[in-house]
Amino acid sequence: MKIIIINGPNLNLLGKRETDVYGDQSFNDFFTKLQFKHKTIELEQFQSNIEGELINKLQEVGYEYDGIILNAAAYTHTSVGIGDAVKAIETPVVEVHISNTFSREDFRHRSYVSPNAKGVIVGFGLQSYELALKSFITD
Repeated sequence: MKIIIINGPNLNLLGKRETDVYGDQSFNDFFTKLQFKHKTIELEQFQSNIEGELINKLQEVGYEYDGIILNAAAYTHTSVGIGDAVKAIETPVVEVHISNTFSREDFRHRSYVSPNAKGVIVGFGLQSYELALKSFITD
């Protein structure tokens, strides 16, 4: 099984940025533990602060991988292009958010990804990624 985690803007700052919201663990540290725990899965990650690079990656992997875990971060709420890319590809996508976006600012309540995602997981910290991964394992 081949799964990729695609992270959007500012998620490269996890562990440093707003630790009261996002926690104090870096994504790389979390990802290493996730890979170790799920050794039978070919697990990759990609992060970009640039919208077009996220769209390019979705298109690149969207016909070959078994699953995509996508945290488009702020682009979730603003990018029709990322929403369209998720709709255009064949690989199922699970939308993930570390924080509970519905308990935050109103603009974070709208997602352009959700209508085309297999599912949405919000508010469980970095464990949101593992819950998304488990959704592909149990299918």
